[in-house]
Amino acid sequence: MDEKVVKEVEAKMEKTLSSFKADLNKVRTGRASLALFDDIRVDYYGTPTPLNQMATLAVPEPRLITIQPWDTSIIGEIEKAILKSELGVTPASDGKIIRITIPRLTEERRKELVKVVK
Repeated sequence: MDEKVVKEVEAKMEKTLSSFKADLNKVRTGRASLALFDDIRVDYYGTPTPLNQMATLAVPEPRLITIQPWDTSIIGEIEKAILKSELGVTPASDGKIIRITIPRLTEERRKELVKVVK
């Protein structure tokens, strides 16, 4: 009986820890992370589609993320979705590639992160 309870509690704690780690990956910390864009859905011909299913995302530099859509006609929709996501980043496009520079951490942002993590 006790062993069964321990296994159940361990499974619940593992699930909670995994969820916490996933949430931490989505916090903007001043370094480029593709996990920031995991939950972004783009209106693609009337269907909300995950960004990573319609573009190649890359981190060529520590504070830069590039998004290269397979269909360049949806660049505007991708930019709208990123702005709506309230990540605190601004996309810049040249018509083929969207570049997102992750801002450096400010003292205010660090304090904000501490509150989020607690």
